[in-house]
Formats: sequence, C-alpha cells, structure tokens
Amino acid sequence: MKPELFQELLASVREAGAVMRGERKAHREARLDLPDVKAIRAELHLSEEQFASLLGVRATTVRLWQLGRRKPKGAAFVLLRVAERHPEALLDAVMA
Repeated sequence: MKPELFQELLASVREAGAVMRGERKAHREARLDLPDVKAIRAELHLSEEQFASLLGVRATTVRLWQLGRRKPKGAAFVLLRVAERHPEALLDAVMA
C-alpha cells in the first residue's frame, strides 16, 4: 500500500474512533426509514404466521415489529425492503 493511502486510512480510523467515543460528530449519518411491516404483510395477503415463515422469523417477532416494540435489523430489514419494493421477487425467491 502506498504510504499516502495508508495515512489517509489511518486518519479515517482515528476519526471513526473519535466519533464512537463521542469526541466528535460524524460527517455523515445514514438513516433508513423502517418498513411498514403490517402494510407489507397486508399487501401480500398473508397472516402473521405465514409472513413470519416467509421471512424465517417467529410470528411473535412480526407482531412486535408491527406494534413498534422491536425494529427489524440485518437480513430481516433487507428482506422487508425487498418485500416492500418488489414483493413478487421475494415470493418468487422463497416459494420456488
């Protein structure tokens, strides 16, 4: 690695550490709106149990998402985004 690139990378790591310690604010912050789980499920005409099975989670988890008591994270968040924007793709991938 070129020395100037290494110094730039090192500066970025130090800056990230300062942000994590609360010593400075991040330059950018990405925020993604939470998907409307109940609306997505209704659009697919699925029960909570069926929808949970489709996503590979428990029905209780779907209920808690719908009530706003929990927030989908990781792969579940991504699957909900796909279901929201391209429901046919999700159904095709899982039901095939």
